[in-house]
Amino acid sequence: MRLFLCGFRMLSRRSPAVMGAGPGEINRDNRHLPKTDTGVQRKPRILARIILTPVTRMDSLAQTQQRNRFMKIALITENSQAAKNAIIHEALTTVAEPLGHEVFNYGMYSAEDTASLTYIMNGLLAGILLNSKAADFVVTGCGTGMGSMLACNAMPGVFCGLVVDPTDAFLFGQINDGNAISMPYAKGFGWAAELNLQDVYAKLFDGERGLGYPKERAEIMRKNRGILKDLKAASCHDMLTVLKSVDQDLLRAAIAGEKFADYFYANSQDEAISAYLKSLSAEPALA
Repeated sequence: MRLFLCGFRMLSRRSPAVMGAGPGEINRDNRHLPKTDTGVQRKPRILARIILTPVTRMDSLAQTQQRNRFMKIALITENSQAAKNAIIHEALTTVAEPLGHEVFNYGMYSAEDTASLTYIMNGLLAGILLNSKAADFVVTGCGTGMGSMLACNAMPGVFCGLVVDPTDAFLFGQINDGNAISMPYAKGFGWAAELNLQDVYAKLFDGERGLGYPKERAEIMRKNRGILKDLKAASCHDMLTVLKSVDQDLLRAAIAGEKFADYFYANSQDEAISAYLKSLSAEPALA
């Protein structure tokens, strides 16, 4: 909080400005002034009062709009760490929902789920959600976080960072400004792990991302993000081509989650991807 130091003159109670003067006048009769032992009249004391005034932080319009840009955040958990889904989901919603973001838990929800996700399927599912705009950001992971990160980054339009602690989250958000993170849910996941998760999510979702760090390198970082995006577009097929090219049984398994259909089709903005996945889901029933 910034504080301004302000000073103003305060008239003494015996000032000629307040004794015997009418409105808009100054009493120039100085007979009321007290005298010293030597008979010299004292001048009125001028008192200074210090006021500490809090100044509200003034955000730019761009910062306000970014802060108010609510996101659809997808949570994806693979089979080896499915038992921790509830812990991860609670930490994520505790931070994200008060900020106005909406969280969609795509599972797995427990180790006993009928539909099982591998870290490879995490990446495929992340690609589907982000390219269709059914989600704006994906939170995923596995035992070390590395496998899910690699699978996510194999997808077009997905820029996934390996995040272990809040500093990782801050730097990823400010420098790389990606759209997915992968976290380790076995390695180093011990006491107060849920607090670390909350701190990570706070660094990611509270405030504006992509501002650069250090700030003086913000422009070159923004330029490099654009170059990386163009490079990925040149080296990857579009998502619909990926969906048609991958092993179809793998794809069916990736979208077999209990709540996938309810969440995805209500939020997808890509009719072609939605139509293809619907046709794929209907095939076994037609066989």
